[in-house]
Amino acid sequence: MIVKIKTLKQLFQRNRRPGNLFFAGVFLALALFLLVQIPHQTVWKSGAKWSAQPALWPAISIVGMTLFASLNWTSAFVSPKIAGRWKEISFWLLSLEYVAWFMVYVALVPKAGYLPTTIVFAVLLAMRTGYRTKKMLVCAALTAVVVVVVFKAFLQVKVPGGQVYEYLPDALRSFMLTYL
Repeated sequence: MIVKIKTLKQLFQRNRRPGNLFFAGVFLALALFLLVQIPHQTVWKSGAKWSAQPALWPAISIVGMTLFASLNWTSAFVSPKIAGRWKEISFWLLSLEYVAWFMVYVALVPKAGYLPTTIVFAVLLAMRTGYRTKKMLVCAALTAVVVVVVFKAFLQVKVPGGQVYEYLPDALRSFMLTYL
């Protein structure tokens, strides 16, 4: 039986997607950033047991994230390069559009209210993703109403009331702030 000894480079080589090196680098940079921030974002209490420290689990998870991100980056670096890296990267960057949608939604909820904003954004996102029939738009609006009612009325999630609620009559405004 012949035992083939692999070099370290051979152990890390994998078949990768075209943009893997870029994304591995981004995630490694994020992990290193979080690792550097641990002393500023968490505390180590003097006199507390090691296992009861508030910073223990965040530190363990970020150290693990950094370790695995560096292994992923190393593996991507030594693997054969595949053409199409920028096409793959641009495809993944398209998802940032939905981050922008969410940020606009979060900015508008305190102004327009949770219910109206959620309905408008559900319908707009349904249209954006190609669901433009009347039936689908009504389903999106009803889903938004159900989500708001479940979160506000049943789960009692504290969401800031919209500034437009101030123009409603007192009884309706109180109802909207409490349940919608």
